[in-house]
Amino acid sequence: MTEYKIQSHVDLRDKMKAVARGEKPAPTDAAKASFESAEVLLRLLTPENRDLLRIIRDERPQSVADLARRTKRAEPNLLRTLGKLEAFGLIEMRAEGRRRVPVSRVKKLSVEIDLFSQNDRFEVA
Repeated sequence: MTEYKIQSHVDLRDKMKAVARGEKPAPTDAAKASFESAEVLLRLLTPENRDLLRIIRDERPQSVADLARRTKRAEPNLLRTLGKLEAFGLIEMRAEGRRRVPVSRVKKLSVEIDLFSQNDRFEVA
């Protein structure tokens, strides 16, 4: 399972500056992706995008063009959506020759929302 931290850009910038000034040690999870809010993830998981994820998992399109044909979505818009899904770790874009092939990386997504602070997290499995 991969865990992602949700934090504001301001918090991330402040932590990076403190590390650069030597006030804090570099975090051991520095390579972990972080996102500004759980809301961003939830907005991405529209019914259309969840259907897109299902098609990627079940039908295994052989290219972005193949996926565009299957979903009847314009390729430029589809590429933007795929980029966002990849940034969240939900898919991987593999290079196979000259083609880019979307591959599902996730079977389950868990979101933990802390109602009393901005300490939200999500995990993908």
